[in-house]
Amino acid sequence: MRIAVLTGAGISAESGVPTFRDADGLWEGHRVEDVATPEAYATQPDVVHRFYDERRAALVNVEPNPAHVALARLEDAIGEDLTIVTQNIDDLHERAGSTRVLHMHGELNSALCRFCEARVRWTGPLADLPPCPNCGVPELRPDVVWFGEVPYHLPEIEVVLAKADLFVSVGTSGAVYPAAGFVQVARMYGARTLELNLLTSDVSDLFLESRLGRAGELVPAWVDEVLG
Repeated sequence: MRIAVLTGAGISAESGVPTFRDADGLWEGHRVEDVATPEAYATQPDVVHRFYDERRAALVNVEPNPAHVALARLEDAIGEDLTIVTQNIDDLHERAGSTRVLHMHGELNSALCRFCEARVRWTGPLADLPPCPNCGVPELRPDVVWFGEVPYHLPEIEVVLAKADLFVSVGTSGAVYPAAGFVQVARMYGARTLELNLLTSDVSDLFLESRLGRAGELVPAWVDEVLG
């Protein structure tokens, strides 16, 4: 059985990673959209860099939770028959042991050079405008997909959804496209669908089954079912 798993902010929230869509969604008085657009970077790059530098530094203070660990356990068991597509830009899936992960919104621990378009692993700050290790030009930006930009890996994700026998969504709001439409794509190709979420999402009614609760409890239980 081939399984495609989509993970969203809800799975990382249980590790202490802020979702920015809860409460007022503000960061130091800025809407998150104000620090996550190409326009924001063009007009106030120092503010944008500081926002992502703080997010990157905060990763060292969080750990994968049982949901991340369970998905890594599932990969250990079924290998290439599992692919994780994540909307999250943290590295918690990888730190739990998952290797088949597509980051459709980019990664905090990666930088993209606007001059030579090289991608480099990056764990330090970018606000001080360090030179690109590839070309030497100080044009590194966070390697994340901002509002108005095209998500990464869409052709690969289409193939994953087309081949899946089961599509599972974990911790997503169903409010952000194109990810919110993946359940419909998977169903079109004939996959069974399952939602594991803390609350009812905007697309819960599109799933064959929806289970409500904490990802750290639901995901391990579901993985146990799959592995028998």
